[in-house]
Amino acid sequence: MKIVTIGGGTGNSTILKGLKKITKDIVTIVTVADDGGGSGVLRKDMGILPPGDIRACLIALANAEPQMKELMDYRFKEGGLKGQSFGNLFIAAMVDIYGDFDKAIKEASNVLAITGKVLPMTLEDVTLYAQMSDGTTIKGESNIGNSTKDKDVSIERVYLKPDGPKPMEEAVDEILTADIILIGPGSLYTSIMPNLLVKDIARALKETKATVYYVCNLMTQYGETKDYSVSDHVKAINSHMGYSVIDKIIVNKEQIPDNALKRYKSTPVYLRDEDREFLKDYEIVELECFNDYKDKVRHDYNRIGKYLIEEYEKRDY
Repeated sequence: MKIVTIGGGTGNSTILKGLKKITKDIVTIVTVADDGGGSGVLRKDMGILPPGDIRACLIALANAEPQMKELMDYRFKEGGLKGQSFGNLFIAAMVDIYGDFDKAIKEASNVLAITGKVLPMTLEDVTLYAQMSDGTTIKGESNIGNSTKDKDVSIERVYLKPDGPKPMEEAVDEILTADIILIGPGSLYTSIMPNLLVKDIARALKETKATVYYVCNLMTQYGETKDYSVSDHVKAINSHMGYSVIDKIIVNKEQIPDNALKRYKSTPVYLRDEDREFLKDYEIVELECFNDYKDKVRHDYNRIGKYLIEEYEKRDY
């Protein structure tokens, strides 16, 4: 069973931890539009693609010793490197050694003995922009979410510059030969959407024979998807792509406890009656798939993995 995931950030890396328990044939296609934090610093200083989301996926898929994973996740607490991740520096060093970002990720994958592959959505230097409901334009992934916080403004659409970046051909091939594809979970506009804006990736998602799942977020995201329903998430994806590629939508039906919700300014996303009507052409999969990982609301990767393997085994060839 070949599974391809598309996204970035903590949502994607969380799901990967469960998927590697059910198959060794995993490919994750990751956004490289990040320009904030330690990744943004390295992007500016060294002119490399941002390594942060890729680092998180490498760690999730790694089969190295626990000490190595801890080292890759370590962030410096003082000095000029304060806030920077060792894993980001490791990837930057590999890029410097091999002179090629793709080669560096493959070699880093070997060092960490990962299950599967981690592929950037493109090897081109791209910037994410957002058109806002008040007519303004926001430049940069790290600025987009912050621009709507505590303001009566929302994201209308996002786009990449330069327009039409070329994907890695390997990523397109993996989509076309997959059995299952997971879009999400993750920040809708800043982690998921950049991948779908790469036209050849979007086209491959339309042409693939794989079952394409959208894993809806457990919570709305403050500053990005305030008050969004399940339907709103799907509408945004379809409007940006110009067509629908989703076959099934996974939605959490487990009640998230108040003690978890109080840590967030956002709200949980559950299926509503109006969602059922709008999404009647999709297969909706309601799962109890919430877990509280280290005081953070996350998908339960074990239960999602169990569901996927059960569904795959039912397939009639």
